[in-house]
Amino acid sequence: MSTLLGCLALLGLFFYMVAPASSATLTVNWSLGTDYTPLTTGKSFAVGDTIVFTYGAGHTVDEVSENDYKSCTLGNSITSDSSGTTTISLTTTGPRYFICGIPGHCTGGMKLAITVASTTSNGVGGGTTTPTSFTGGGGYNPTTTQAIPCAGWAVSCPLGALVATWAVVFYALALP
Repeated sequence: MSTLLGCLALLGLFFYMVAPASSATLTVNWSLGTDYTPLTTGKSFAVGDTIVFTYGAGHTVDEVSENDYKSCTLGNSITSDSSGTTTISLTTTGPRYFICGIPGHCTGGMKLAITVASTTSNGVGGGTTTPTSFTGGGGYNPTTTQAIPCAGWAVSCPLGALVATWAVVFYALALP
């Protein structure tokens, strides 16, 4: 019975420590005169990915509805930030819409729409992504944060790996 409980404890520890191997971070240089369409054309985003908008004074990052995005309607933001660095964690699936809330900026091109899928992102992350130049000013800098790959899964916590290793050793020593 104690052997069974020991195995179940180790199995539980394993599932606690294992997480998806990668998530992507897309850095957007938020400025006037930039066409952001190529950032999302043919690319997918996944739950766990992050978008980081970097910008100077005189800009905002406003999350808005699809209708407000299409018409560049200001004043109905779901969220708004003007700190200069806005980090958006993609925690749910579905479309997300972002505009600059300064009059004239959205109609000048400062708008970005993405769709978050439940599967692994492509074109933005899922491995090493080399930043590429982008014509039209501002541009973007895709980067990837990735754990050690292991058939799509990796141990996400070094402390957890250490605990699991010692648990296996002590368990093996405790066997008669």
